[in-house]
Amino acid sequence: MELTGTPFFILTVILVPVSITVALLFWGKVPGPQPVKALSRIVMIMFCQVTAVLMVFVMVNNANLIYGNWDDLLGTGNHVRAVPPVPASEQGGNPGGDAAKEQPKVKQSFGGVNDPAVPSDVQKTDLKGQVSGVDGEVLVWLPPQYNDPAFKDKKFPVVELIPGFPGSSSTWYGTLKVSEQLKPLMQQGKVAPFILVSPRTLLLGSNQDAGCTDIPGKINADAWITRDVPQMVLDNFRADPSADRWAIAGYSAGAHCATKLSLAHPNRYRAAIAMSGYNDPANEKDSLVGKDAKLREANNPVNILKAAPQPPKVALLISGSKGDGFEDGEAIRTSAKPPTTVQVEEGTGPHTTEQWKKMVPSAFTWLTSIIPVQ
Repeated sequence: MELTGTPFFILTVILVPVSITVALLFWGKVPGPQPVKALSRIVMIMFCQVTAVLMVFVMVNNANLIYGNWDDLLGTGNHVRAVPPVPASEQGGNPGGDAAKEQPKVKQSFGGVNDPAVPSDVQKTDLKGQVSGVDGEVLVWLPPQYNDPAFKDKKFPVVELIPGFPGSSSTWYGTLKVSEQLKPLMQQGKVAPFILVSPRTLLLGSNQDAGCTDIPGKINADAWITRDVPQMVLDNFRADPSADRWAIAGYSAGAHCATKLSLAHPNRYRAAIAMSGYNDPANEKDSLVGKDAKLREANNPVNILKAAPQPPKVALLISGSKGDGFEDGEAIRTSAKPPTTVQVEEGTGPHTTEQWKKMVPSAFTWLTSIIPVQ
């Protein structure tokens, strides 16, 4: 039974009145000595509490799509097939990376997403990363113009969507309603017709955060997001291969990923949207990057800017409340030099998906000013 499926949710709802009914019926009928009766009643109370807590957890998880399946929840999933050395790539304009160009094209099969919260026009494929050695699902949504005969020869810009930690590849579509919010704006010409791509980022077991980073001997999470996933998109869709037409967006831990990956790979991304993120990887207590001093320093966006041989041509939109991303955005803005541009917006809302959902239309309107409609 799927964690996020309707049948399991209905089961948790049914268990609550059942547990209460059982307690009421058998409360005064427990046989045996007084200690046995007391223990049995404690068990009844605990069963009622567990069923109530379970129902609330499932409701919250279904609303926010924090965990996409049982393996993610229990920390038993591991999506690392191998950890090969990642070949260096030239500073060209192909988001897939030059090493990926040498690989044969991989045509993927796509199906629906088995999640009632995700719109039916979102497609899913299971990708085996050729460069990274990572395996995982990737969700893709095509803009309304994609299948319009008038656009049959058109190549489309792309945005990779990164969830927080923990987070599901479905969250942007099911909770932030990114495709449902942007579709009418695309039809009106207010937002560019972006292909929206959300890869799995919960890749390690035991609830460890890879931090979208290549960690020697452990995982190639950076290569998965910036090489394998983009190359799959280029191989299977009419996606524009120019880095000037690619962007990356994220919230919370995903905002950290979006900022640092765009600055580290200006040959693959023109812009990034970061909502309520952070600069120091150690802000995520489960981050493997934050626990390694060298990786922690190297993956701070401010340090990436300082170490860059030349300022990257990347536009950043960073939003966050004070104490929740705003100061980190200001630190990046202060460190940036042209042609890097940084727009920092101060928010007042909490660190919630409901808050980030509200930001989607304005954030993608800004992104259209950087990657305009063609």
